[in-house]
Amino acid sequence: MYKILYNLYMDIGIYCNRAAKKFVLIEKELLARLKERGIIPKIYDKVEQIDRPDALVVLGGDGTILKVAIEAGRRGVNILGINAGNLGFLTEFEGEQVEEAVKLLESEYEIENRSVLEVTVHKEKYYALNEAVFQRSYNPSVDDNVVAVNVSIEGKKVDTFVGDGVIVSTPTGSTAYSLSAGGSILTPDISAFILTPVCAHSLHNRPIVFSDASKLEIELCEEGPGLALYCDGKYESLLHRTEKAYICKANFNVGFIKGKNSNFFDKLLFKLNKWSK
Repeated sequence: MYKILYNLYMDIGIYCNRAAKKFVLIEKELLARLKERGIIPKIYDKVEQIDRPDALVVLGGDGTILKVAIEAGRRGVNILGINAGNLGFLTEFEGEQVEEAVKLLESEYEIENRSVLEVTVHKEKYYALNEAVFQRSYNPSVDDNVVAVNVSIEGKKVDTFVGDGVIVSTPTGSTAYSLSAGGSILTPDISAFILTPVCAHSLHNRPIVFSDASKLEIELCEEGPGLALYCDGKYESLLHRTEKAYICKANFNVGFIKGKNSNFFDKLLFKLNKWSK
């Protein structure tokens, strides 16, 4: 989908990772460029402050974008990411490309929608753009800290995974933790999720790609240290024996502003070459 945003009343929001000085400097340049065009943006210091601007410019790396993505997605706000010094998968521009970023906002651009995981545990709902990780919770009073996890898709048992846990990943998260654990790489437009075992004790346990229209159940099937849930790296909950987590596709996406020439494979090749050194 392509859209032209620019007009005299363009409503731009900015969220900046001010813990790093380099992003504060980028923010100053961005504010100057917008001021030249008569635009006074909204500055958000906290994720909770984000309302409904026409576009949210996020100054930071992928971690900063993950921090704001769910709130932006719930509000239907599209994100334009500007990084500095290290190419990110979710950012469209680098710090020296502020003028190019502003020009994109005032021209025709593409909205790339990324799917989101919805995880229900103990009747509470949690969301993840990258992945939901079900990981053994260390307990010094337990001799064996591996976990046995039953996984079912659409009510049909997939397998029992014994090891450190499992990862359920979106296509966005397929290049993150899941990739490090041996999972497949999915392009962002694929309607699928990945189930990836973490340090499985059986060689027959392999990553599984399944439809994102499916519902997945995860259950801790033995007494043990417990199963901790992390969504995009943030601890959310703890499952004990026979307790279940239910995972499905959320009813909202996270939209990213992309130029016509944006190329996922260019970023992928850059990252893989860098990680291989």
